[in-house]
Amino acid sequence: MNPLATTDNLATNPTLAVLGFKRQIVYHLHFWAFIAVAPLVMVQWQKGNVLLALLLVLFCLNAVAVIAFLRFRSIYFLQGRLYPTLAVVCAVYSTLINGHAGLYWAYPAAAALFFLLPLKEATASNIVFVVSMSVVSFIKFPEADFWRITFSLGLTCLFVMIFAWLVGRLQVELTRLATTDPLTGCFNRSQLADILNGQIQMRERYERVSSLILLDLDYFKMINDRWGHLAGDKVLQELTQRISRRLRESDRLFRIGGEEFMLVLPETRQKDADKVARELLTSISARPFVEGIQITASASVAEVGKGETWSVWLNRADQALYEAKARGRNQVVSAARRLHEGPPEDTDHTTLATDL
Repeated sequence: MNPLATTDNLATNPTLAVLGFKRQIVYHLHFWAFIAVAPLVMVQWQKGNVLLALLLVLFCLNAVAVIAFLRFRSIYFLQGRLYPTLAVVCAVYSTLINGHAGLYWAYPAAAALFFLLPLKEATASNIVFVVSMSVVSFIKFPEADFWRITFSLGLTCLFVMIFAWLVGRLQVELTRLATTDPLTGCFNRSQLADILNGQIQMRERYERVSSLILLDLDYFKMINDRWGHLAGDKVLQELTQRISRRLRESDRLFRIGGEEFMLVLPETRQKDADKVARELLTSISARPFVEGIQITASASVAEVGKGETWSVWLNRADQALYEAKARGRNQVVSAARRLHEGPPEDTDHTTLATDL
């Protein structure tokens, strides 16, 4: 992976896109830190500050290692743990022996910590940083400078911490908006391929089977035509609540079409998924929805087969759902295992796999 590539090239999954941006930040910070610090090695060496020069060499080597691991192995070397240690030690020691010339490097180093480490670790590191710089400033500079340095560095850390916290909240919220359906709160298609592939990997590596359920409301267009789209939206929201009450914490619920939903059930055999699907259909038809709307649903069940891709798995369930519709709706059909068969043709649902 090239960490300088755009996230469009990294992944279409929003979660992976955020991870791609974080890696770009890490890459650039270490790259430009190396560019800025490398010349100082010779400067400090020529001044006779051998220990500081060696510390700066370690800082540069760490930056090179992080850059190399990101570019060639897509790994964050030691999760950035060396950076705060080396940055604090170098800045404090440089200030101690070089005075104000070393102090100037404390501000960018403190700010960078919030972009390289988790917020709690960055905050703890900066507390140590500010305290250490305050002690050195008290020893090295007049009292007036000590107070200026302590408060200016402390405020810099506080402002950057608030900014980093807000950016983190924004990332979480944008990821949520990008991965969930705004009407029902279910997962949307952006997560579908990754989650199905995850279940397939569990099947291939550990023989732990999973099943999926496709559920489609019967004659839903009639609800929109008779009661209006607002009533239809309320039916979908209540349907989501009824389904969610039956699911386990590990199960995943997707809205993959207007009135079509998909449930991914880890560690579930087809016969058990069939039972869940029948219970869901019963809960849907047992009592009316908002405004007394009575509705039924059709469903299909498919257990992942060994060696299947997620698109083949999904298409088997899709074919079974069409069969449930053809048999008269309001029923569950279990998908048969069909080897060496391509995706069904001349159906609207086949576009689902290709769209993803």
